[in-house]
Amino acid sequence: MCDCILCLVIHGRNLTYTYTHCNIIIHAKQLVATNSVPILNIDLQTCTEEDLSFVSPFRLQAQRNDHIHSLVAYFECAFTRVHKPLGFSTSPFSKYTHWKQTIFYLKEPISICAGEELTGTIKCVPNPKNKRDLDISLDLNFNGKNCKIINKHLEYRLR
Repeated sequence: MCDCILCLVIHGRNLTYTYTHCNIIIHAKQLVATNSVPILNIDLQTCTEEDLSFVSPFRLQAQRNDHIHSLVAYFECAFTRVHKPLGFSTSPFSKYTHWKQTIFYLKEPISICAGEELTGTIKCVPNPKNKRDLDISLDLNFNGKNCKIINKHLEYRLR
């Protein structure tokens, strides 16, 4: 089984990012400001190519007051149908592997308070011109004390 997980991350300093492409980097666990939620669960033995294109709703809850600069996706795999089960995670909370997280930078930070929720959907499909690239879109909604976002649509390319 393989789960793809989404969480929100803050950054301690202002940096210039590419907002139309996802970055693959390692994030420190202390930068994660929300819970993590599964956005896709697949069985690696039975999945088809079509299963890898998906739309998934999500609801992330802030664990502290902070300014959100990006969303982070990571995956966890468990190989359980073998003689000696094993698995690994690319989570910011797990032991380092050579795999990294996918970062979706926001153009404007979200000021979030503990307990507030960011909701939305994530859509992932292969790019029509290059099947190795993924076109990923996020639709975000947030009704917080300091900030409101209504149907914010963001698009990214993962190369």
